[in-house]
Amino acid sequence: MYKLIGVIGGSSINEELFNEAEKIGQMLASFNVPVICGGGKGVMEAVSKGVKSKGGTTIGILPYGKESANPYIDIALATGIGFARNYIIVNSSDLIIAIDGKYGTLTEIGYSLQFEKPIISYKSNIAKELGIREAESIEDIKKFVEENL
Repeated sequence: MYKLIGVIGGSSINEELFNEAEKIGQMLASFNVPVICGGGKGVMEAVSKGVKSKGGTTIGILPYGKESANPYIDIALATGIGFARNYIIVNSSDLIIAIDGKYGTLTEIGYSLQFEKPIISYKSNIAKELGIREAESIEDIKKFVEENL
């Protein structure tokens, strides 16, 4: 059975963070493990774009219909359950990478802690406040994945 890397984060990000998240996706593709996310814009699109650029596989768990999937999603699962889909993303993941984000990401962080999933944060003020392990670089994220995959 495949293991899954879960990526959670903001749906509205600036160009600099988009570029960093895309590089994170490129690095994640090197693990040859599907990446699961919410399938939408922002962090989700950037990471998915990076994964796809290196030949990886992406899965999007969408809040409503497939039409909201970003163009880099390979497998789009339309849930029709809105933000409740966050539970599915986290519960299906073997480890979680939180990048930026606000309240939706906070719910996913909460589920991650509840399910005792390994989690690391990158540029997420919410996660810092909760005492979640913080990545200072893409290399820190890579080391985390290696430790937990």
